[in-house]
Amino acid sequence: MRMELSEVTLEVQDNEVQDNGTGRDPVLLLHGFPDTHAVWRHQVRALDAAGYRTIAPDLRGFGASDRPEETAAYAPHRIVADLVELLDRLDIGRVHLVGHDWGSGIAQSLALTDRARVASLSLLSVGHLGGLLGAGWEQRQRSWYMLLFQLTGLAEEWLSRDDFANLRDMLAEHPDADEVVERLREPGALTSALSLYRAGLRPEVLFGPEQPLPSLPGPVLGVWSTGDRFLTEGSMAGTGKYVDGCWRYERIEGAGHWLQLDAPERVNTLLLDFFAEQRRGGR
Repeated sequence: MRMELSEVTLEVQDNEVQDNGTGRDPVLLLHGFPDTHAVWRHQVRALDAAGYRTIAPDLRGFGASDRPEETAAYAPHRIVADLVELLDRLDIGRVHLVGHDWGSGIAQSLALTDRARVASLSLLSVGHLGGLLGAGWEQRQRSWYMLLFQLTGLAEEWLSRDDFANLRDMLAEHPDADEVVERLREPGALTSALSLYRAGLRPEVLFGPEQPLPSLPGPVLGVWSTGDRFLTEGSMAGTGKYVDGCWRYERIEGAGHWLQLDAPERVNTLLLDFFAEQRRGGR
């Protein structure tokens, strides 16, 4: 469905609309770069079957959602405002937050903005910024592309050169790589997707000295996969130092960066177990 908000209109998949159920615990699923809500298709089916209400939007700049032209429109606080307004429009209070890649960073920003709204926080692939910064030079080497993505025009030319050969190489482990490339061929789509990096993560933050950072409200689940060539295990495992309350870390063997597509049954089991733990704990 299309949801018109104050600044943008988002494409949103909401299984409550599909079946008109009531009283189900809501789960907000947030994708990262360069995906859409479709990256969660396996989790939507499993969570729906287990009795949860899933809400999976295309973030601004991605998929069928609006693509503002100015880079500043992609600042994390603007995207968080979209999500808070979306939840308000859907009359949703507390929610299980699940984020992958940039969606994890946005989920963390939402949790820090409105802690009372978060029943649980599940982070896939990308952990707390403090964990990323504390993971050392191996992680900084793996993060080289974040510097490239800051270069407006140059990054677009490099990624799209020779029928998107360089982007295809970066997406080599992505099960939906061809579909992703076709979406990013659309006028303005690649720049909008890259704007998330340009507005949300300045190079001096990633490659400069470590700074004091706020801790996340627990409970938090962190999941990393051994085939992730963009992120080290330490970047996720180190997130535990930045969690107030319950922290649970899980490692998935053999899956790449897009672990929810590579190992859907394992990811689904972890999410369902984690949500059930919160329910038993009398949240």
